[in-house]
Amino acid sequence: MATVNFLYRSTRDAAYLNIRLLYRLTDSSTKEGYQDYTHGAKTQIKVTRHYWNKEHNIKRTNDISLLNKQKKINDQLTNLQIYVLDKFDSADKKKIDKDWFKTIIEQYYNPVEANKKEIPTDLVNYIDFYIEFKKHELTPKAIKRINVTKNKMQRLQAKIGKTILIKDIDENFKKEFQDYSNLEKYSQNTQQRELVLIKTLCYHAKHLGLETHYQLDGLKLKRQEVKHIYLTFDEISHIKTLKLPFEHLENARDWLLISCFTGQRVSDFMKFNKSMIRIKQGKHLLEFKQQKTGKLMTIPLPKEAREVLDKRNGEFPRPISDQKYNDYIKKVCELAELNEIVEGKKRINITPDLKKGTYRDIVGNYPKWELVSSHIGRRSFCTNYYSKVPTSYLIAISGHSSEKMFLNYIKKSEEDKALDAYDYFN
Repeated sequence: MATVNFLYRSTRDAAYLNIRLLYRLTDSSTKEGYQDYTHGAKTQIKVTRHYWNKEHNIKRTNDISLLNKQKKINDQLTNLQIYVLDKFDSADKKKIDKDWFKTIIEQYYNPVEANKKEIPTDLVNYIDFYIEFKKHELTPKAIKRINVTKNKMQRLQAKIGKTILIKDIDENFKKEFQDYSNLEKYSQNTQQRELVLIKTLCYHAKHLGLETHYQLDGLKLKRQEVKHIYLTFDEISHIKTLKLPFEHLENARDWLLISCFTGQRVSDFMKFNKSMIRIKQGKHLLEFKQQKTGKLMTIPLPKEAREVLDKRNGEFPRPISDQKYNDYIKKVCELAELNEIVEGKKRINITPDLKKGTYRDIVGNYPKWELVSSHIGRRSFCTNYYSKVPTSYLIAISGHSSEKMFLNYIKKSEEDKALDAYDYFN
């Protein structure tokens, strides 16, 4: 027996409802003799928080517009509920998981009709099909990343001399994929990330009825642990007082300082402006929407960041492109003589052609300033304030979705956490 309910889970004033499928299956291995399951997904039914919490369940009203609105939304909810329960009843219960549930919701809104559009069975063409299928969900950045993998699969097909079929994604494919990636000097982590994407594509195809290989679930590649650098408080103080020869370097240095004390991504902090600042109870706050997550953020604007703004009568530095920012802060850190040799990942041209090079991320030992990139401010903030500020506050400011993700981001091991906790018990 399965049930369906709908939830408003957003902090926004208007958002798409979430749908939740709940069901129970017999399981003799448990003490109770059964196991409960819950899967969630997002619908395309958009309502306001006020309507959902205050108006949707009103039983008696003379407001005709509200009655019409209730009927319209209830019809959408009922139709989707019937569709989900029908699919559940006809499905192999052992194959139902969160991906299955998300896929049938996608199918409800984007029905695939065989007589109109045949589903591709080869990987390269399926990627185009997948992008079109999920066009309302994928960001431009995600589409770009998927197309990078598509182009690589086209080159791999040319190398091995055959079309890569969805049903042939198995251990043999994994070996061919690894051999080609190693030949082209792709990093271990790039290979791991692309294999995960390829498996996601195959699972999506499977839920639409395509055949996949029985070895698919077992295809895995380990991630290579790479040390990520950050700027210590002493290094930040040195950079802050550094005399720089050019205005564009001063501008980039000030953005770097702001990022080190706000913990945001370059896609967000480079859009900061004076209008985002408000003062409540004498405390300076910064309000904005994170570009990557869509989260509405309210974070402290600390004294160190405000000191940068004071240099410009309360204005933020001049916005610049991500590429220029990367280049300029490398130069700033070089002038700051951050020359310590450290392990890290650096993008290097692996061909002799300096104009049209082929770049790969190569792990090695380099002067610290050479490893500086736009992400260093965010990582420095999270790492420097960990154990000094409650982790729940840091997660709220950085926007990480869980403590596990936050700790993984700053590369804190169980041993690190034990060492951090040691002083509390001694």
